[in-house]
Amino acid sequence: MKATIVTIGDEILIGQIIDTNSAFIAKSLDKIGIDIHEVISISDSRDHILATLKYLQNQVELVVITGGLGPTKDDITKKTLCDYFEDELVVNEQVLAHVTELIEGFYKRPISQINKDQALVPSKATVLHNKVGTAPGMWLKKENTVFVSLPGVPYEMKYLIENEVVPKVVREYKRPFIIHKTVLTYGQGESLVAERIEAWENNLPEFIKLAYLPSPGRVRLRLSARGTDEQVLQNAIEENVDSLSKIIGDIIVGYDENETLEVILGRLLTKNKMTVSTAESCTGGKIAQLLTSIPGSSVYFKGGVVSYATEVKTEILKVPQELIEKYSVVSREVAIEMALGAQKLLQTDYVIATTGNAGPEKGDSPAEVGTVFIALATPNPAPNNIICEEFHFGQPREKVIDRAVNTAFEMLQKEILKNLL
Repeated sequence: MKATIVTIGDEILIGQIIDTNSAFIAKSLDKIGIDIHEVISISDSRDHILATLKYLQNQVELVVITGGLGPTKDDITKKTLCDYFEDELVVNEQVLAHVTELIEGFYKRPISQINKDQALVPSKATVLHNKVGTAPGMWLKKENTVFVSLPGVPYEMKYLIENEVVPKVVREYKRPFIIHKTVLTYGQGESLVAERIEAWENNLPEFIKLAYLPSPGRVRLRLSARGTDEQVLQNAIEENVDSLSKIIGDIIVGYDENETLEVILGRLLTKNKMTVSTAESCTGGKIAQLLTSIPGSSVYFKGGVVSYATEVKTEILKVPQELIEKYSVVSREVAIEMALGAQKLLQTDYVIATTGNAGPEKGDSPAEVGTVFIALATPNPAPNNIICEEFHFGQPREKVIDRAVNTAFEMLQKEILKNLL
């Protein structure tokens, strides 16, 4: 079964908003064995919408459309669907009752005609009830293609996909099983990883496909198995992941699509009742931001200092001014003092400190653009209580920052694991 995802909205085409809906829909459909044939973004134009529907007719079995279902005049999807299906809009009493209750009962204001018009749906449509918003989803079929129209508001779209669309597709269509397994690696680039696992990759069964998903400092390896016997697929995935771990186990840090290194670090810190803080200069608080993006991070993350300016390094982290004058702000010596200063200030087991020149031009230091020092203060007794390494991440600026963050996480994980042995 093939599906195409269509997002409607000029705001997407001009880059005013980012299309996150398509990614969510694609993942949800993939989980139930549906191939994503195409993802299309089109304008709020009647002719463009009609041409797209005609183009997709009988090319795929399922078309999921988001956007254009709001109450204002620029939202034209419902009327255009009526044109395409030679249909007319009628009031759906269940939707009208829901909209009335939402507006008058929850928002405590009189319902307007614009609100009531949200209950207008094509007469041929099966209504998908939207409990979290006013715009219902609609399911229409023409010849061999089902067209599903959903609101573009992300939380409303997600509700309808999870509670209406996916269950209905599962009930009405037979689909193959698709099983994915993601192996998360750190510390080596895509080409080097590919060289190490070339023989293993060449021996994968035909029904298992491997994809490389690289990003700065990390490479995700996604294995996808497709077939009619779920247990056979699961066993094959597990066997091949096990053999892969024997080849590159030194760089594997996780086995889940959403298991980022910051998630793994949070689990390690929580399990061992350890704490961490940050003292960031060139990374500008990104390390702290990623650590605190994990639910429950308050258990192990106590705080951070973004010491972007030199005076913050000296006044808050107590880095000696003479040290900065002698070695510059981008130096091993300053990174070490930042980490130790933050450890004393915030009283944590570990501290990640970064200082560097992310570019595009040199700042207050003669260090070359792309130079980053990462220091890690640990709970070990001196002189083993501090680790500091120098890196050269090149350019552009975004790459330097991302690689510094990923490398800092990798250093912390290795140190925690070493201390647990």
